[in-house]
Amino acid sequence: MSITVKLLQYTPEPEKVVSAAAKLCYSSSGVEDILDGLTEEKTEKFLAMLMDMGHESPIEHVSFTFGIEGVSRSLLAQITRHRIASYSVKSQRYVKEGQFEYIVPPEIESIPEAKELYIKAMNDDQKTYNELSGILFNKHYDRLIAEGKNEKDAKRTAEKQAIEDARFVLPNACETKMVVTMNARSLMNFFKHRCCMRAQWEIRELSSQMLMLVKEVAPTLFKYAGPGCVHGKCPEGSMSCGKAAEMKKLYK
Repeated sequence: MSITVKLLQYTPEPEKVVSAAAKLCYSSSGVEDILDGLTEEKTEKFLAMLMDMGHESPIEHVSFTFGIEGVSRSLLAQITRHRIASYSVKSQRYVKEGQFEYIVPPEIESIPEAKELYIKAMNDDQKTYNELSGILFNKHYDRLIAEGKNEKDAKRTAEKQAIEDARFVLPNACETKMVVTMNARSLMNFFKHRCCMRAQWEIRELSSQMLMLVKEVAPTLFKYAGPGCVHGKCPEGSMSCGKAAEMKKLYK
């Protein structure tokens, strides 16, 4: 299963909006005429000035919303560490994993005996999840009927209560889907950390796809986006991957 990323929505004319915010900071313009005269050339000039000055607050005024699928619950734990963002994630509490999809790490995929063992573990997890769900469902259903619930309501409630506990046996490999919204400044930080070679392979692939999508709609704004080594010294210090030249070539 491969990662799928779609840019669902974004602030219209994002670079113009950021430039307008910068213009308000550095000129006598008022809100009535703040967008006047913002040609493509002047917009690029304002953005270049912001990047050179390190004045990043104006880029918070634009946001980007992504639809993401084909990623693991392991990745979910990493991406939600980027707290200035909004996340909506497929719920394992409300959605029964009748036959859960899962992510196979490339290193495991490349070794036949490792892949065989991995797939067996996934199948065992599915079997255990199904058995637990069934046992818990029967217990909750019988209790709810005894309490006077009608059959339809008892089934619906019993299933929810069953899967919210049965999900504890599901693996980090379990595939999930999400909608993620970040403002441009948060995205810059996200790309800096997650496009880095030291980031885990899955979130690095995701961040690279997201970066390509935003560059299509805001190329000047994200001109210098990417891992920290692309436009400066590697921030990882002694933990550097040693591939700064390769990364510069890739992202430039």
